[in-house]
Amino acid sequence: MNLSPPVILTIAGSDSGGGAGIQADIKAISATGGYACSVITALTAQNTCGVEAVSAVEPDFVRAQLDAVLYDMPVRAVKIGMLANQAIIREVAAVLARSPHLPVILDPVMVATSGDPLLDEQAMTALIDDLIPRATVLTPNLPEAACLTGQPVPTSIEQMHELVPALRHLGCPYVMLKGGHLHQTPESVDMWISRDTCQTLRARRVETTNTHGTGCSLSAAIASFYAQGMTPIEAGRAAKQYLTEALAHSHQLTIGRGAGPVHHFYAYPDNLCLLPAEHAVAELP
Repeated sequence: MNLSPPVILTIAGSDSGGGAGIQADIKAISATGGYACSVITALTAQNTCGVEAVSAVEPDFVRAQLDAVLYDMPVRAVKIGMLANQAIIREVAAVLARSPHLPVILDPVMVATSGDPLLDEQAMTALIDDLIPRATVLTPNLPEAACLTGQPVPTSIEQMHELVPALRHLGCPYVMLKGGHLHQTPESVDMWISRDTCQTLRARRVETTNTHGTGCSLSAAIASFYAQGMTPIEAGRAAKQYLTEALAHSHQLTIGRGAGPVHHFYAYPDNLCLLPAEHAVAELP
């Protein structure tokens, strides 16, 4: 059998713990039917408990990775995550300018779970000026949307609606505003914003501590479904459904001591050879 799945390029940082970043993107793309290739922008020393150190990749080497992949691989869509600094953002923007019709799903990784900023002011300016207008779909969570618009972090669905005009002003045709931080709501509510419409995407809220890499996985799944021929809104809905199920099945995984990953391959249990946790690891030191 000769398979030719759509190729999706993920541009992001590496998570040594495997739950987020490039590793999560590759899993999500693979689980949803795509073929993942990658460009690494930063190396992180992290696990389920937190990030210990970050080392940005030299911008010239980021470009070398991009050139190598795009020369050879028939990339159908691009997912962008952590970009680390202004120089890397400008390199990525310059290379993508050569392929103006290539769909780009941009997850603006700007704020850590702790609330600490991950981009300095110059990098944020480059992201807003050089990359967001080039993107097809922008997928900010609530703290990231607040940073991008200069407004307070929404604490209700009504306040999410108040961000819509400012998010449209950024120049990206589609924005998926993720409401997962509204823990008081019984549902997980996102907003799909286009230039002239705003639709609400709802799913059951899954109570779990295994939430590491949710934003990465969602945007990667959008890119994968988009590359397979779905419209942007169809890809957004399908990716939200995929992530909801990956969260719902995450209790089947016992990984690390902190916030564990979602179960990217929940639909393929026969191929994972999953052992009960007590047999998989004898004892953690």
